[in-house]
Order: sequence, then structure tokens, then C-alpha cells
Amino acid sequence: MTLLDLMPAPVASRPDARLTALPVAIIGAGPIGLAAAAHLAEREIPFVIYERGDAAGAAIREWGHTRLFSPWEHLVDDAAARLLAGTGWSVPRPTRAPSGAELVADYLEPLAAHEAITPQIRRGVEVLAVTREGMDRTRTRGRSQAPFALRLRLADGRVVDETARAVVDASGTWGQANPLGSGGLEPLGWSDVADRVLPALPDVLGRDRARVAGRHVTVVGAGHSAANTLIALTSLAVDEPATRITWLIRNASAARISSDGDELEGRGALGSRVQRLIADGRIEVVDRFETLRAERTADGLRLHGRRDGEATAHDTDVVVVATGFRPDLGMLRELRLELDDIVEAPRRLAPLIDPNEHSCGTVSPHGYRELAHPESGFFIVGMKSYGRAPTFLLKTGYEQVRSVVAWLAGDVESAGRVELVLPATGVCSTDAGGCDAPAGAATPATAGSSCCA
Repeated sequence: MTLLDLMPAPVASRPDARLTALPVAIIGAGPIGLAAAAHLAEREIPFVIYERGDAAGAAIREWGHTRLFSPWEHLVDDAAARLLAGTGWSVPRPTRAPSGAELVADYLEPLAAHEAITPQIRRGVEVLAVTREGMDRTRTRGRSQAPFALRLRLADGRVVDETARAVVDASGTWGQANPLGSGGLEPLGWSDVADRVLPALPDVLGRDRARVAGRHVTVVGAGHSAANTLIALTSLAVDEPATRITWLIRNASAARISSDGDELEGRGALGSRVQRLIADGRIEVVDRFETLRAERTADGLRLHGRRDGEATAHDTDVVVVATGFRPDLGMLRELRLELDDIVEAPRRLAPLIDPNEHSCGTVSPHGYRELAHPESGFFIVGMKSYGRAPTFLLKTGYEQVRSVVAWLAGDVESAGRVELVLPATGVCSTDAGGCDAPAGAATPATAGSSCCA
């Protein structure tokens, strides 16, 4: 018997007439949020999607130049496929891994445009906070029967409150990068060098080329998104020979991008390619570097830190921060959450995704039970549900929302029947958020991120 066996499963309470008349609120119109919408549409449960961006898949569009690890057969939700089949849509070549841009154009845009979903998407709307109507987190009496209240900033700048019967937070982690400092904080002086810093997965062969071509670029981070950027930079250096590339990592080696035993071909090949480029002298590695402080120099910036306990410094022109992502929990402060102290995932889920024990392919099937919080009717799903754990796959998120929606519909038998077969891998981590991570990315949405695609 395990600790999970001793934890009671969430019990579905019968909502009163006022609650049943309200929609389910979905935060985020990425792959997981749209999948939740597809399942709710199938069960004829009203819903509304709040999307901060101007279009569905906004986070993925930012790293659309990057190819995912997963082939199409692992990237499409079953309920979404059933909805789209009625429009004549079919899954692209199942064994081919698309780019982020292709995932958006060939799947997310048709899904978001479906007549059952598109009228319910509110674009350009940021969710500032979620609470219970008229109740802060300290009030208990009548709490489970009170609607959720979402405070929203609309596209025109107005701030309003709207209510919902339940909330599915699929907002991902993209845009919430882990700080560069070794203690989990931004290095001292970081704001002074912000103009010389790029976020994870920059488009170094396209949009961001002018910022890195012919310069010394330092990529910080030990995951797959760092590896992807390193490879792209070596391609750039063929045309721009003055481009110099350094890989800065905190540990003695980047074990996360090992290619051993990986059933996703693209992900497995990534580590091998980077190691060959290092051996050929095209990438310089600085390992065991703990960053403490940053300062501007005449031509770039200097990172001050420790290496093997001794003070050291590293000079560069541009830094790419590929250190992974973390969830934004500030907007959930007035809710009663049960989160793991270490990875900030739902407490029942955390032991199943602990990156010290599990890779993407060894995560057990899980659903509404593991995702539930003391706040009945509230669920964090997708990349954000994994907190800081870098092991997320889109296919995992699809099974999460299938189970959660079944529970919201009162179909406890279906909700508890979770099944998931994932491609195995020896070591897995990426740095993009809120989504299936790109081939080197939450992780994105990543998505991600610290997630596996």
C-alpha cells in the first residue's frame, strides 16, 4: 500500500441549479485547453476559453520554427479528432514529427475554428486571479457550492469578473522561465543586461538572426531546448564564421539529453548531434558554473559565479536562457491548493512524475484523482500540472483532460479508467512550456519549457 492508496478520491458534489447554468472556464487555448473544450463539447457541457494571446496556440507560435520530438500520432487528442473528422479533416502523416508552426496550422487552427469551439474562445483576455465568489481562501461554509470567480483583463484594458461552475487551468508554463541564478533567483544585476538576453528557443536562423550572427553566444541550460539552440547556432556559424558558441551548464555533464534507449527518434538523435559538435570543436563547454551576478561590459556582458568552489567569470555578447520553466501560481493564491513542496505539482501527482525517478515514458497513467485539489471543481492540467518537472508529453495531457471532463460530467467510471501508453526514454527533459515541447524545448505551453515532446 502506498501513500496514494490512503488518500481519499475527490467526491463529485451535486451542484445547485445556479452552478449548472454556468460554463466551465478553461484557461488557455493551447493543445490541452482545446482538447478539454473538445471533450466538453462532446458531452454538451457549456464552456468558455480564456486565451491571453491573439490566437489559439499563441505560445507554440513563438517557437514555431522548432520541430517537435513526437510524431503526429502522439499529438492529436481523440475527442478533437472526432470533432474534426466531421469537417473532412484527417491526421497528417502519423509517423512524421511536425514543427510547432505545422502543429498550429494543421491542427490547432482547424480545431479552434470548429463551430463547436470557436464561439466560446475569448481572445486577448488575461486571467489575473481565480477565487470563489465572495470568499477568500479562509472561508469554508458553503464553499463548494459557490461559483468560481475569475478576474479578467480584457483586450481593451478593462478589468471585469466572470463566474464559472468549474475551472480547468491549462495555461502552461511558457514565459515563466526559471531564473539563471544557481539559487533559484535572478543573478544580481540581471535587469542591467536584459537587452543582451534571449529567451529559450530563439529563432537564430530567422527572426533573431541579427542579434546573434557573428557574435559570442552563450546558451545556459542542460536540457533539450538548449541543445536545439546550440545545433541551430552551429548551422548559423557556417554562414557567419565569426559566430562563437559556448554551452554553460551547472552540472558536470548534460545527462538530460542522453540518447540511450529513446523510442522517439528525433529526441534520441539530439544528444548524439550535440556531442559530435562538441568533439569537433564547434561548441565550447563550460561546466560546473554557478551564476551569481551579471554586469555589462563594453561589448556584451560578464557572468560572475563559482566553479568548483572558486570565483570565476564568463564574458560573452549574448546569453540564451534555456533553464526550463515554472508554473505561475500567483493568480491562484485565493484557492485551496494541495501542491508538492518540491516540484509544485498536485500532491498526488508529484510522486508519479518526480524527475529523479521518472522520464517522459515512465510516467503512470493519471487523471482526475491525482489532479484534484481541496478546491472542488478546480484542476490544473497540461504542462502546468507538472510544476517544475521536465517530463511532460501532450499525450499525457490529453488523457488528463479526458478524465477531468468525465468527472465534471458525473461519469466517475469513465473518469477513473485512465490508460496511457507512452514512448519510452532513458533520460528526458526539455525547456519549453505549456504544450508538447519542441525537439529541444514546456514546455511550453511548449510547448515548453521543461517538457518532453
